[in-house]
Amino acid sequence: MNNIHPTAIIEAGAKIGENVSIGAYSYISKDVKIGNNCEIATHTIIEGDTTIGDGNKIFSHAVIGSIPQDLKYVGEKVKLIIGNNNKIREFTLINPGTKGGGSITKIGDNNLLMGYVHIAHDVIIGNNCILANAATLAGHVELGDGVVVGGLTPIHQFVKIGDLAMIAGASALSQDVPPYCLVEGNRAKLRGLNLTGLRRHIDIKDINELKKAYKELFNNNRAFKDVAIELANSSNTYIKNLANFILNSKRGIAIKRSNS
Repeated sequence: MNNIHPTAIIEAGAKIGENVSIGAYSYISKDVKIGNNCEIATHTIIEGDTTIGDGNKIFSHAVIGSIPQDLKYVGEKVKLIIGNNNKIREFTLINPGTKGGGSITKIGDNNLLMGYVHIAHDVIIGNNCILANAATLAGHVELGDGVVVGGLTPIHQFVKIGDLAMIAGASALSQDVPPYCLVEGNRAKLRGLNLTGLRRHIDIKDINELKKAYKELFNNNRAFKDVAIELANSSNTYIKNLANFILNSKRGIAIKRSNS
């Protein structure tokens, strides 16, 4: 059975799954779809064409699905899609997409969005990511799987971050971060591989191969994109992912070298 507080406002047309709890003074608009086994705390706002999967826990004063903070938005139909088993903490703001970005903001499964996180329009987030308090993702940012973003970190629009990368707290990121890497600073630059994260997810043999590839890419006198072309033919999946990410980067890689 659902447990919906009598002061909650749920507009006609909203679709609520089974075993859903909705706290006092929350507001759910008519186009919202909420899956099974979700917990929505007091004073939460969910509006727009927003689809939320199963097993999500949304804490108080989150605002989800409000119109994009983009002056080009003029009321066109846009969507927000949130997967399963996410934790969305207090005062988080998540906007839907815009026409210029495909009209969809999408968040995967098993993510933790801590307090005061902002997810702007057309952002794509994979699975198992952690965004610490007050991390701010501008429009069109893309995160792979297992990404960690430290607290008080803003990320520039159109930046892409690869799988298992980590952005240290209080950084300011304006360029792409390859998978498996660690960046830090204002402006954030590569500091090495995200070894702590890699040890939790990848075999030590593959980590050692990534260490060699990283050294070839960023710790020699060759242009790293030339090295990436060679590494793209590697039989190691992780090295191939690293190389292809670099070759497909449009904003450039956040590195220190002058020939970047």
